[in-house]
Amino acid sequence: MTTSIKKAFILGAGLGTRLRPLTERVPKPLVPLWNRPLITFAFGHLLADLDVESFLVNTHHCPEVYSETFPVGEYSGCPLEFRYETTLLDTAGGIDNIRDWLPTGVESFVVYNGDILTNLPMAEAAAVHQKSGNLVTLVLRSEGQGANVSFDRESGHVLDLRNLLETNTKEKFQFTGIYFVRPEFVERFVKRGKIESVVHSYIDCISECDGVGGVIIDDGTWLDLGNRESYLEASADHFGEWAGETRIHSDAVIDSSAEIDSISVIGAGAQVGAGSKIERSILWDGAIAEAGAVLKNCIVRTGETARGILSDTDC
Repeated sequence: MTTSIKKAFILGAGLGTRLRPLTERVPKPLVPLWNRPLITFAFGHLLADLDVESFLVNTHHCPEVYSETFPVGEYSGCPLEFRYETTLLDTAGGIDNIRDWLPTGVESFVVYNGDILTNLPMAEAAAVHQKSGNLVTLVLRSEGQGANVSFDRESGHVLDLRNLLETNTKEKFQFTGIYFVRPEFVERFVKRGKIESVVHSYIDCISECDGVGGVIIDDGTWLDLGNRESYLEASADHFGEWAGETRIHSDAVIDSSAEIDSISVIGAGAQVGAGSKIERSILWDGAIAEAGAVLKNCIVRTGETARGILSDTDC
């Protein structure tokens, strides 16, 4: 059975509240990681592992930044569309809003959270989904800080999420934010246009037809960039070098007397002045660290200037 998944829906409409002020002028999936938008790692992952032929990203907060970042409507030759939500529809509402784009018949599609970073083997997960016949298959990890999925390893079925069905199982699994969906699942949504989390649809599907499955994939790296600290941790991780990225952009202007540690990231056109010391910090494209600035655990956004001694500060 083929594991090919032709369409991928990337969730990009969130407000990025936990990452403010970093997300005041940019959607969270477009926050730069190793000098490229975070969402491009999702695109590359899906293209490499699943041979996806079409992407669609839902948008709400700062939607114009998406079109500015991808002005030709494609990524690496793959068609890329955006669907603006005038009202934030949440996950089930977001899928409901793209029914006209979704595949028909028996062909599944993949949903992928726009604020995660991973290289887990997607083809393996897709194969489990296709073979199982599940309406939905959640990609899980054995451990994680947000572990709240009850899963039966023997049957391959998800039993509960967030203990909403009060199953009270002891073993919990981390949901990765990636799941495979058959069109029949979308048809189960109660009301078109409704603002609703897909979790409620999972629960209904578990209760009514035992149609939600799971697959545990512990191989590879998986990081959730939901807040400031996780963003800094991801930036300091070696995943970037593994992916072929460089931490110091060739167009950055750095004084020869400046000191930059091995895990900081300096973007294109960023300026680091004489005598500056940069430690575990990120300078976005065009950001400035003035002469003598000392930055530790800091993030300096595009168009902003950092000066003096700063720690755990966003500019």
